[in-house]
Amino acid sequence: MFDSVTAVALGSALDGLSQRQRAIANNIANVNTPNYRAQRVQFEDALAKSIDTGNGRVVATTQPSLEPTQLNGNNVNLDTETLSNVDTVLRYQFATQAIGGQFTSIRTALKTN
Repeated sequence: MFDSVTAVALGSALDGLSQRQRAIANNIANVNTPNYRAQRVQFEDALAKSIDTGNGRVVATTQPSLEPTQLNGNNVNLDTETLSNVDTVLRYQFATQAIGGQFTSIRTALKTN
């Protein structure tokens, strides 16, 4: 059960979301740093393809944002980062609840005689 496609995919999603959370924090910390390029973490498309093939295991990738820059060369948009942060937190909570549900099912199955 721990190596089912669902469990592996949820683990990959949590890893990717955690990596995205770190990138968002780094972007916000560098909002005023000249020539800093915001980082974007991608894994959802690769995860969907991996699930389709029956695997579920992916590694998130981090790329510099291609969004336009300000006069100082920085392209961090605080509004974008804030919304991305809220979205990432909600997705992370959903994934942890799904994993918790799997553990509850296992615990219930083990208690059944």
